[in-house]
Amino acid sequence: MSEPGPGRRAVSDAEARRASRGWWDGDADAYQAEHGGVLGEVDFVWCPEGLREADAHLLGDPADLAGRRVLEVGCGSAPCTRWLATQGAWPVGLDLSGGMLRHAGLINAATGVVVPLVQAGAERLPFADGTFDLACSAFGAVPFVAEPERVMREVARVLRPGGRWVFAVNHPMRWMFSDDPGPDGLTVTQSYFDRTPYVEIDAAGVPTYVEHHRTLGDRIRDVVAAGLVLDDLVEPEWPEGRETVWGQWSPLRGALFPGTAIFVCRRP
Repeated sequence: MSEPGPGRRAVSDAEARRASRGWWDGDADAYQAEHGGVLGEVDFVWCPEGLREADAHLLGDPADLAGRRVLEVGCGSAPCTRWLATQGAWPVGLDLSGGMLRHAGLINAATGVVVPLVQAGAERLPFADGTFDLACSAFGAVPFVAEPERVMREVARVLRPGGRWVFAVNHPMRWMFSDDPGPDGLTVTQSYFDRTPYVEIDAAGVPTYVEHHRTLGDRIRDVVAAGLVLDDLVEPEWPEGRETVWGQWSPLRGALFPGTAIFVCRRP
């Protein structure tokens, strides 16, 4: 038997998938209670820095969203998907976790902004080639899969030519630091080049939470290998006066180094 707790070790794709589904199913209520107010019910917040699509226009000109078919990968409770619907888009929210999609369904009913929801993993999208005009992901799926290159290939497949894919993840340099929003989180504790996953296990040694690290170069190579073009890499700065602490994100750390990387890509 293993001692439960965090560590770093290799995990298979199947282990990572089971861990992610189990974790987000089990944590869905607590996560929504803690973060639902910040994320909103009908709002598109890209990251803990508070960058909103309504201001950033990373998906393109807001006037052009109407009538666009949009896939949100890792939608959680789907506030971004619902916001897209209010802009006239035809969005679909996809997530691996039934627990998170249950909250999405409840909020659909409560707000009256009803969007289609699909339960599936990002490595095998259940859609035909060229189905969508746009795809997006705000910290959904990409950091939690063992083979993110498969996600890039799948998104490229379901996008039409000229379609845009924008995804936000933890900034890769954060891997060097502990997940501490205070002063202890300002000291480098491990190598940026160590790609061994962060894993939490139960008493039987079964992974219950898995998060994967890729360098900036890795992320860009995955994008390019999928046949996509990287148009921009956005590193949101911490806004002056923002006092929100969300996990490892805080004003202290945000003033010194980036916490989020947003990749703006397109299918040629």
